[in-house]
Amino acid sequence: MVVSWGLVLRVALVQAAWSAGVGQVRYSVPEEAKAGTVVGRLAQDLGLEAGDAEWRRLRLVSQGRGSSVEVSGASGALVVSSRLDREELCGKSAPCALRLEVLVERPLRVFHVELEVTDINDNAPFFPAARKNLSVSENSPPGSRFPLEGASDADVGANAQLSYTLSPSEHFTLDVKSSDEIRKSLFLILAKPLDRETVPVHRLVLTASDGGRPSLTGTMELVISVLDANDNAPQFNQSVYKVQLLESAAEGTLVVRVNATDADQGLNREFSYSIVSSVPVGNRDLFTIDSKTGEIRLTGVLDFEDVRLHELQIEATDKGTPPLSGHCSVELEVLDVNDNAPEVWVTSLSVPVSEDAPPGTVVALLSVSDRDSGANGRVRCAVWPSSPFGLVSRFAGSYSLVLREALDRERVWEYEVEVRAEDGGSPPLRATRGVRVPVSDVNDNAPSFLQAVYTVLARENNAAGAELARVWARDPDEAGNGRVSYSLWEGGVGGASPSVGRRAASSYVSVDAESGRVWAVQPLDYEEVQVLQFEVRAVDAGDPPLCGNATVQVFVVDENDNAPALLPSSVGGGWGGSSVEAVPGSLWAWASWGAPAGQVVAKIRAVDADSGYNAWLRYEVWEPRGKGPFRVGLYSGEVTTARALEEADGPRQRLVIVVRDHGEPSRSATATLSVSLVEGGESSSSSSGSSSSSSSGVRPSWGAEVGAASASGASATNVWLVVAICAVSSLFLLALVLYGASRWAPRAAVLSGPGPATLVCASEVGSWSYSQRQSRSLCVAEGAGKSDLMVFSPNFPPPPGPAAKETQPEPPALLDTVSGPPFIASRPLLAHVSLVSLVSLVSPGSRAEWAGPAVGGCLSGA
Repeated sequence: MVVSWGLVLRVALVQAAWSAGVGQVRYSVPEEAKAGTVVGRLAQDLGLEAGDAEWRRLRLVSQGRGSSVEVSGASGALVVSSRLDREELCGKSAPCALRLEVLVERPLRVFHVELEVTDINDNAPFFPAARKNLSVSENSPPGSRFPLEGASDADVGANAQLSYTLSPSEHFTLDVKSSDEIRKSLFLILAKPLDRETVPVHRLVLTASDGGRPSLTGTMELVISVLDANDNAPQFNQSVYKVQLLESAAEGTLVVRVNATDADQGLNREFSYSIVSSVPVGNRDLFTIDSKTGEIRLTGVLDFEDVRLHELQIEATDKGTPPLSGHCSVELEVLDVNDNAPEVWVTSLSVPVSEDAPPGTVVALLSVSDRDSGANGRVRCAVWPSSPFGLVSRFAGSYSLVLREALDRERVWEYEVEVRAEDGGSPPLRATRGVRVPVSDVNDNAPSFLQAVYTVLARENNAAGAELARVWARDPDEAGNGRVSYSLWEGGVGGASPSVGRRAASSYVSVDAESGRVWAVQPLDYEEVQVLQFEVRAVDAGDPPLCGNATVQVFVVDENDNAPALLPSSVGGGWGGSSVEAVPGSLWAWASWGAPAGQVVAKIRAVDADSGYNAWLRYEVWEPRGKGPFRVGLYSGEVTTARALEEADGPRQRLVIVVRDHGEPSRSATATLSVSLVEGGESSSSSSGSSSSSSSGVRPSWGAEVGAASASGASATNVWLVVAICAVSSLFLLALVLYGASRWAPRAAVLSGPGPATLVCASEVGSWSYSQRQSRSLCVAEGAGKSDLMVFSPNFPPPPGPAAKETQPEPPALLDTVSGPPFIASRPLLAHVSLVSLVSLVSPGSRAEWAGPAVGGCLSGA
């Protein structure tokens, strides 16, 4: 193959103008150009600055046929990367244009480049056979025409325009008729009568030359045998048969029926049909002809996209001697049907997409094509679902998948987008292409606690490091944006003793940064602090970090860790006169012989720093055992005569009195009281001395009684106190029965803990308690020391989910709580004598009502 590389390397720039509406660059390059040949300065023609081609990643999107060229990374030039063969790329199509897509990033843009591969004369004409045998009757008249099969050239244009010459001969000439620029009909013309006896065989050379520079040639040898007789060849009624057939025609479909006649008689009149040749060469097997009837039928499948026009040369040969032939051509035009579905390619995909990406963001570039023509090749595209993505058409067959709405990764973390293409055929054909678009997270959600306030009950004297509670905040973001850390914000301390002052909450509790575990830094002391309130902050690891807060209230529950403490005793007087005085280490009292039973001799006073049951005191005579002349009030601490005193009782009685609280375990203190039995006059004298001493400087605290009149008044008070307690207890028990009956009726109840709440109502003479679910009661007693009371409802549910018990175990220091009834605690109680106010019961759900000013009341609520 002779190639002029002077022409091959001639690179012509066809069109490099930039159009704002189209944005397309055109180049041309000759085929067979060497690898590395520069086709055009692509980066410069696209308007890129020098050196920007590599930084902006200028590159081609390969689509099969365009892989023979590439973009030079450094210079941005379009160069030949591999062999370019126009005949292999485009066949006989002219012009041969390759449609390339060029991508530029930062920002992402797409350009269309059209590369025309121009033809060079690299293919010589060639005949179907190197030798052609012809039989010509010697009686053939001059001017007889014998068709010859022409040569073909794989090139196009001028390089494929063939001219024919015949070697010199006195008997034959060559006649060339052109039906168009490509197809030419060759006929061998008999110029002079033949004489078989003179020259039985004529050998000629037929030469085909193309129009290239330099011209290439091909030859075929013609061997002409001169025969006798049969001087009439069959003649077709048409020289050219033109037929149209759909490409979907099935095998066996009748294409056309040719008809020929022969003027001879007998055996020379009989003839048969055959297919001599076809164009394109090699498609002869698609057709068959009936040798007798001339019916041409399909034996293969037509494809409009491969070959649109078939040309067959038909020969009718008689049975004479020598046989004569007639010829005609059949031109079959293939009609397109919609047999090719659209094709969709994803040429570029930019994922994942950030959930804060603005509408209009390009997610992917798509290329759509259809091999059919006309309406069958027009494609419509749509995207499903229609939200939040859409398609924007940039050029013919090119689309951009863009974002139309804002994204939310916490709602949808990944989209399966389907691009649907449909052509305009009837019926239409469809194609789909799935695009998976994951959404990347941004820190747009702050941690949130399940509840704004967490209520915790913790027993005092808990161990340092003991877990009090666990808080949990949810952040729907992922990775670091959803990773939550906890920290303690300083809060207040409620109910602290004046000696402690205000201390930071961090000195009592700490919060684990990862788990949200709230644990005690040191043991809690109810007598020091009753309520801890602080904030826990949850901060995620995003940039910038977001946070959420929750309030934690820790109520310290009292334990019996304080024993009763004795106070200085008050002076007592009785029948015949009696008195008591405190001597270091013991108590002394005087009583008169003959004092009647029930006479108050002395009053033992004690106080307990605890509260509730732990501060409810009772008094017992420890020694002497059995029935002695004295007894002590169980809750009042009053030492009275058990019977009338006699001289047989001796001059002195020694009593050991034990003061116990109601805690678990119980704590106690002992007091030794020595009672001297004297005559009435001595007792009066002692009483007078004690009275004067008391009035002169020592004032008995908490209701000290002076003289016989005071003792008598105390006895009357005790009677009324017992009556009041019995009345209140009866009313309260009745209310409990009625309330329990109403609460046990079938109704919905939501509990947050298994244990009952406990109500403690304290007075100066003692305490009583009851347990009941779904109720709240607050009892207030008279006196300055009973005004500091607490009412609260614990609300500490675990976090949601099946692993709630594992993620939020119940702290060991917590008391069982119920969402309805509160836990009530009071300040330390002093055991002394006073009137108890009548307790008013309020039905569940009503507001709190006070029984009266400075007297006391009962608050109830479901």
